Amino acid sequence: MKRLRDIGEDGLIERLLRGFSDEGLAVGPGDDCAVVDDGRGPLRLLKTDAIVERVHFEPDAVASRVGWKAAARVVSDFAAMGGRPERLLVTLAVDGARPVAWAEGLYRGIRRCLETCGGVLAGGETSSVPAGAPAVISVAGEGSVARGRVVLRSGGRPGDVLAVTGRLGGSIGGRHLRFMPRVEEGAWLAGHAGATAMMDLSDGLAKDLPRLAKASGCGFEVDPARLPRHRGCSVEQAIGDGEDYELLVAIPAKRWAAVAGAWGEAFPGLGLHAIGRLTSEGGELSGGWDHFTARRG
Repeated sequence: MKRLRDIGEDGLIERLLRGFSDEGLAVGPGDDCAVVDDGRGPLRLLKTDAIVERVHFEPDAVASRVGWKAAARVVSDFAAMGGRPERLLVTLAVDGARPVAWAEGLYRGIRRCLETCGGVLAGGETSSVPAGAPAVISVAGEGSVARGRVVLRSGGRPGDVLAVTGRLGGSIGGRHLRFMPRVEEGAWLAGHAGATAMMDLSDGLAKDLPRLAKASGCGFEVDPARLPRHRGCSVEQAIGDGEDYELLVAIPAKRWAAVAGAWGEAFPGLGLHAIGRLTSEGGELSGGWDHFTARRG
C-alpha cells in the first residue's frame, strides 16, 4: 500500500487536485494564492494556511509569536503575488486544558501582524481537540492586487536573473516566529522591477526554486557562493532550512542593473541578491522541507 510519505507533499497535492475544475478562477491551485477576477476593480487573492504545534512551533513558544507566524504566513503569500492583505478568518483547534492566557496571547500576535501589515480579522471558528493533542491554527485570507500587477510562479523565462530578498538560513533558531512579510517589497517588485515570476521561501530554496522553475517551464542554475546567509549559517542551511519567508523573484536580465540600483534607494538596509538565473532546462538542489517525508531533503 502506497503511503503519503512515499509520494511526498507535492505528489499528494498533484493527486488530490485531479478531477477538480478551476472554472471561474483566473489562477487556480498551484501558485502562492488563487486569483479571482470578477471583471472590475482589483484582482482578488485567496489563501489558506495552517500551523501545527510540534511541527511549526514548539509547545514552549511564546503564544504571541505563534499568532504572528500564523497570520504572517498568509500575508507573505499575498506579498509573493505582489498583493496586500484585506481580511483574515482564523480557526483555532486546541485542548480545553490550555490556559486562557495562551489563547489571548495568540490573538495578540495575530492583531499585531494585521496592525503592521494591513488587513482585518473578519471572523473564524474555535474547536476542541482530544486531551494532549497538539494545537492547530488555520488562517484563511482574502487580499487584492491591482490589475496588471499580479506576479505568478509561471511567468519566468530562460535568462531571467534569480534573486532573493534579505538573508537565508537558521530559521529554527527563532527567526521563523518573527519574520516580516515582504508586502511593500513584493508590490515594488511587481510594479517597478517588472518581475516575471515570484514566490515566498517557506519550504527552503531547495524545494521552492524547483517549483517556480517547473511552473515557468524552465530549468535553473544557482551559484552557492552568492547566496546571502545569516551570520553563522552554512550554504547548506541557506538552501535547505526553509521558513525564511523571503521573496524569490525572477527579473529580466536587461532590467537587473537598474532594478538593483533602485532597490537600494527604495529599501535601504535590505538586500536584493542575485543568486543565479533561469535556464532552458536542468537544475538540481538538495534539501528543503517535506511534511510527509518528515525530513529535510
